Amino acid sequence: MTHRKLVAGEVAGTYHVIDEVTEAELLQIAQRLARRRLARGRKLTQPALVFEYLQVLLQEVEHEVFSAVFLDSQHRVIRFEELFRGTIDSASVYPREVVKQALACNSAAVILVHNHPSGDPEPSDADRRITQRLKEALGLFDIRVIDHIVVGSEGCKSFAELGYL
Repeated sequence: MTHRKLVAGEVAGTYHVIDEVTEAELLQIAQRLARRRLARGRKLTQPALVFEYLQVLLQEVEHEVFSAVFLDSQHRVIRFEELFRGTIDSASVYPREVVKQALACNSAAVILVHNHPSGDPEPSDADRRITQRLKEALGLFDIRVIDHIVVGSEGCKSFAELGYL
């Protein structure tokens, strides 16, 4: 990756800062790297790294955003997409639209993602209910819900790790 103030190092995944950068520029660079890690064709094998990428992308968003990582049958990324945008404490999520987008991407699986602008990533009862509805709706088309990750400034919570899926 090349950026005006950043060049790739000799070791994969390392970079050299070649000029002064502001905090805002560092955040932009981090977000660009995170988006690249969720790019088409990437295989998602390490949940902890996926959490890091998602946290970089969503932790500072001031309103709730519901997104999805659409995956092929080998769990390679087809697309990471914001699906719904809400207010400071909720977003309306429509299962029909999620299914429609999953089918348009020809997904075999999906990771659901949303942020909590409050910073606390603990899933709410409403989060659990919509996840169940989405799992049922997507299941009718043989699309597996691999996980639902809630992102906050205090970290990420995984429905799979919590035993909710």
